[in-house]
Amino acid sequence: MGRAIACFACLVSLIAEPIPVRQAEGRTHGFVVLRDLNDNILASGDLTQSAAGTRVTSDLSLHFKDGSVHEETTVFTQRRAFQLRNYRLVQKGRSFKRQLDLSLSTATGEVTVHYTDDDGKEKTETEHMKLPPDLANGIFPIILSDVDPKTPKTTLSMIVATPKPRLVKLEITPQGDEAFSIAGSPRKALHYSIKMDIGGVKGVIAPLVGKQPPDINVWMIGGKVPGFLKLEGQLYQDGPIWRIELTSPVWPNH
Repeated sequence: MGRAIACFACLVSLIAEPIPVRQAEGRTHGFVVLRDLNDNILASGDLTQSAAGTRVTSDLSLHFKDGSVHEETTVFTQRRAFQLRNYRLVQKGRSFKRQLDLSLSTATGEVTVHYTDDDGKEKTETEHMKLPPDLANGIFPIILSDVDPKTPKTTLSMIVATPKPRLVKLEITPQGDEAFSIAGSPRKALHYSIKMDIGGVKGVIAPLVGKQPPDINVWMIGGKVPGFLKLEGQLYQDGPIWRIELTSPVWPNH
């Protein structure tokens, strides 16, 4: 991103377009596990989804061994395109640098962040923002199911807490197929890398001072019924790289 500041002054803003719905979402309940990059299990949880007409509610809950909690609730519609309606992220406990409660509504444009600062004091930031139609908080793995893997680059928007709410761009680039197996049967996953474009003057300075967020990597299953397999990335600003992936029940021996 090390472009001159002057370049940003002459960039033409592109109209943000939501991703068309090719695969309608429905009811599902999966189990997920969160690990560090040394394969140590840090948390486990559930990924659920329910639909009522064109309105879908998705919930991701992760419960850490140290008692920390990560909860995301996302409400979106799927008519001709995916459109985020409401989003809430709650992170609390020792596993997180700061306690965080972020909520947003695309109907009102209101974004609120409750957080604790470096001294442990509780603070609140509320802003009314012009939220673009391609906002992808909580749903970019779902959107990846509908992205044509032959598309060289897909751009989406996201609100992040810094802790002040900030609108950033996600630049999604396919990285090709990667092999994996199910019970010894060979399969192929679609690998995507996602770069967070901070934009503006801060975007120019970030890589120079080591603050540019690392890429997020996501693996999807393709075919007629595409879906999420695995994600590696930060769950919070300046956090470690963690891995979230699907898992299966383990039954006690009888």
